[in-house]
Amino acid sequence: MCGIAGILKCNGQPPQEETLKQMTGAMNHRGPNHEGVWLDSRIGLGFRRLSVIDLRDGNQPMTNEDRSLWIVFNGEIYNYKTLRDQLKLKGHHFQTQSDTEVIVHLYEEYGKDCVHHLRGMFSFAIWDVKKQTLFAARDHFGIKPFYYYKDENNLLFASEIKSILAVHGVPRKLQYQSLFSYLTFQYVPQPDTMFEHIHKLGPAERVFVNAKGEMKIEKYWEPHFHPVKRSLADYAEEIKWKLKESVNLHLQSDVNRGCFLSSGIDSTAIAAMMKAVESTKTFSIGFEGVNNETIIANQTAAKLGTDHYFHILSTEDFFESIPKTVWHLDEPVADPSAIALYHLNQLAKDHVTVVLSGEGADELFGGYRIYREPDALRPITWMPNFIKDSLRKSLSIYPYHFYGKNYLLRGLTPLEERFFGNANIFNKSGKMNLLHESVHAQNSFLHPTDIVKPFYDKTVHLDPTTRMQFIDMNFWLPGDILSKADKLSMAHSLELRVPFLDKEVFETASKIPVSNRIGKNTTKLALRKAMEGIVPDNIVNRPKLGFPVPIRDWLKTPISDIMFEQIRYSGIEEIFNMNIIEEMFIQHRSNKGDYSRRIWLIYIFSVWYTLFMKEDLKQLKSAVL
Repeated sequence: MCGIAGILKCNGQPPQEETLKQMTGAMNHRGPNHEGVWLDSRIGLGFRRLSVIDLRDGNQPMTNEDRSLWIVFNGEIYNYKTLRDQLKLKGHHFQTQSDTEVIVHLYEEYGKDCVHHLRGMFSFAIWDVKKQTLFAARDHFGIKPFYYYKDENNLLFASEIKSILAVHGVPRKLQYQSLFSYLTFQYVPQPDTMFEHIHKLGPAERVFVNAKGEMKIEKYWEPHFHPVKRSLADYAEEIKWKLKESVNLHLQSDVNRGCFLSSGIDSTAIAAMMKAVESTKTFSIGFEGVNNETIIANQTAAKLGTDHYFHILSTEDFFESIPKTVWHLDEPVADPSAIALYHLNQLAKDHVTVVLSGEGADELFGGYRIYREPDALRPITWMPNFIKDSLRKSLSIYPYHFYGKNYLLRGLTPLEERFFGNANIFNKSGKMNLLHESVHAQNSFLHPTDIVKPFYDKTVHLDPTTRMQFIDMNFWLPGDILSKADKLSMAHSLELRVPFLDKEVFETASKIPVSNRIGKNTTKLALRKAMEGIVPDNIVNRPKLGFPVPIRDWLKTPISDIMFEQIRYSGIEEIFNMNIIEEMFIQHRSNKGDYSRRIWLIYIFSVWYTLFMKEDLKQLKSAVL
């Protein structure tokens, strides 16, 4: 696990080593063990290394035998030993035991199709000295990040936005379309970032840059679902063996390993399979109160026989670490669990260098409770569209609230207009009221329906629940779940691995019919069946809880005054209508509505805006960290 950076000059000027080191220095937390740079007449490649595999010889940038290809690579390739053996049979010679060198030789052998052979998490860039071209790619699910900035003279790329911002002349300008999207999604969907001139590759995208600096981005894979009718028992057995194989592959490293352990089935499944192979350290975090996850996690660890560590996070520690968390995320991600995840990674780093986690299981196997909504809405959704449209218009303008009104409105609204992923914070009218008129006057916004439409268009043949999973895999998973996982583990120089997000595991999950994913009173039906006898019985059938951060309750205490003051003095009053925000606080404290998620979203944006738009980044880094 590492940080990569690069400068490609398009104006005939050579890249400067000092600039490249500024880029790598901005993310030394990603790789405290080694720094490397390589420069040619048009390009410079930079690298920060966290040593995990081939501790002695795995430093980068790395090259091939004749020094015609140079690579910087962030991630892990779990099938690299098999690939290396295959390449040796084809005549390739290796100088190291690292997975990085395997990618170079795969590119020599297969060109851009090298990505189809990789099983793992990755973002990498390869410079072809002979062709004077750059090739870069991001892994299938978007586990590892790849950001880039391009103007008439430069192409800059890096694992983190702050590395690009470290280059003199890169503008820090708010992208208002991204803000508009953020207010609904609670993160910025790719390819945009919150910065106007900085973008990110999406999952399973590769990019080519020719000698003239012209870029071509293409998709090389998509997570298509194609259900095949088989028995639940058959699927359970296949899941069990595929996941075991994936966990075993994810254990490859030359450093100490551990596993996160919550109160749910996903992390418990990984921990149980890991414990069957080797002695295992597990880690959990929670808050005091009825939803303290560490209580059940401690009991589970005792049953599994792991060496368990846990931490109860205080309110003071939670809020004190918010600026650090937002700094490391680069962009605002309004998921309260991000702050707790920052502390969980910190706890794990005290004991291990690599940690396994359960991200991705919900998206692959149908774990979110909202995936049951299509069944709940079936009494309404059968009606012809013209009737539903008429009723929805009437209900929308009906001024009074009554029990069941929201249920009717959701049932009468097409799936493509009501589900944009696991978060849907502000609707169109809410954003119109929240943002200043001047913001609307100066911008023409794409709405969430426009953003998700191309993905819905690819799934018209599938059932509603599967379509929802496809949306989450393309938006929620890379934009929220994996963004947190990468940035907040690397904040502590910790490598986080996600065995559920494996090509072979997904291939099995993609075939499971919705009837074997969603049960009458449960989710992840096939996965739960597969884990019987592996995971403790009380966890197998435990409903999904999520990470219970008590924001709703905190906003009814003096903490809400502190949060409002942060918003008030952050400099966002020219963007947002402060009267609307103040009214949200009043309504929430008066128990006249739950505005916690909307307030939290604005609060996190205000912290981000203060850090990245108002402050000097060099001074800020030392102040925050």
